[in-house]
Amino acid sequence: MLARVAWMTRRRQAGAMNQGATIHFPAPLSRSLIRLAVLAVLTTGGTSVARADILIAVAGPLSVSPMTAQYATFGEELQRGAELAVRDVNESGGINSQKLTLVIADDAGCDPKMAVEVADELARQGVVFVDGHYCSSASIPASRVYHEKRVLMISPGSTNPRLTEQGFANVFRVCGRDDVQGAFAADYVVDNKLTDGIAIVHDQSAYGKGIADEFRRRLNERGVREKMYEAIAQGDKEFGDLIAKMRNSGIQLIYFGGYFTETGLFVRQARGRGLTATMLVTSGSFNQQYWDLAGSAAEGTLMTFGPEPRKLSSAIEVVKRFEAEGFSPEGYTLYAYAAIQVFADAAKKTGSTELDELAKALHGGRFETVLGPITFDDKGDVKGFKYSMYRWHDRNYEEICCRPPGK
Repeated sequence: MLARVAWMTRRRQAGAMNQGATIHFPAPLSRSLIRLAVLAVLTTGGTSVARADILIAVAGPLSVSPMTAQYATFGEELQRGAELAVRDVNESGGINSQKLTLVIADDAGCDPKMAVEVADELARQGVVFVDGHYCSSASIPASRVYHEKRVLMISPGSTNPRLTEQGFANVFRVCGRDDVQGAFAADYVVDNKLTDGIAIVHDQSAYGKGIADEFRRRLNERGVREKMYEAIAQGDKEFGDLIAKMRNSGIQLIYFGGYFTETGLFVRQARGRGLTATMLVTSGSFNQQYWDLAGSAAEGTLMTFGPEPRKLSSAIEVVKRFEAEGFSPEGYTLYAYAAIQVFADAAKKTGSTELDELAKALHGGRFETVLGPITFDDKGDVKGFKYSMYRWHDRNYEEICCRPPGK
């Protein structure tokens, strides 16, 4: 049986918590509340919350406010994936007979400063592994803290190459990289003769600008020059001037590096103003909410992501269990689940949660996960990660190219 307890960022008053209670405390940190919740395992037949032997965390954009709501969907994906993975590990006997406790940490909508504060606090609490963060703008600064504090980090969704280019032996990811994703998209555009009148747009985030620049770099390497290269701001809601500029410039394809809120609003307004250019969006829009925001204007949008995780043979049983609980594990849900599988397997193989032992095992091992077998290169990236192209049609996205053989 499981109980969830809201946990203050410092363990003062920990003894005052009652079984199954939800307790909120004022933030001890100056900027805002870092929400930490513990997924606690109750002792069999007991009445008190048992303290798990191994403390791990999932960290990402969990809070819902006017400034952070657009990221909360991704935060829910990470949290759901991590919670089920911890439950499965514990129900199968834990790690070397030790149970896991999952701390759920909110970085306030991928805020870089809050991500650093979260990382500091998680290290102070004795967390040995962090499944996170989601946004590259949060993961990159947080990774420096985890490196300094010697905490293992496996990101399920941060794709900016800089994350693993820092040379930190403790930093890994189970997703792909934007230099691969951007180049894949550019090659698709060139190979399918979609090169007339290209506009590149990004949201100025580490993720959005990073992937837009990778797309641009590969496009230029293939001998194609974009007509426009434009920046918007995260949170922008009106794009009339940009759309007019695109119409006047004869834009036929728009590559948009960013997240579903801005891409969904943009394409809705573009279609309403008569701009018929093909939309090509990135993994940040691999979510049903893109269609919910754009409506029928999303029809025909192209989108890049890894092979649809819910359709992988390695994920069938876990997907069924998510769906039995009324949740479809879209987007990065199964990536968060896989990150904990990798950690648990490495800890079992080494008989340790010490960073040096875990890092050695991760760099040299092969791990069976819901995403299929994973091996890491010297940087901490997944070897051979491949992207696919999808097209939105009638509220759903369908894979149109180019699933790796055997997937």
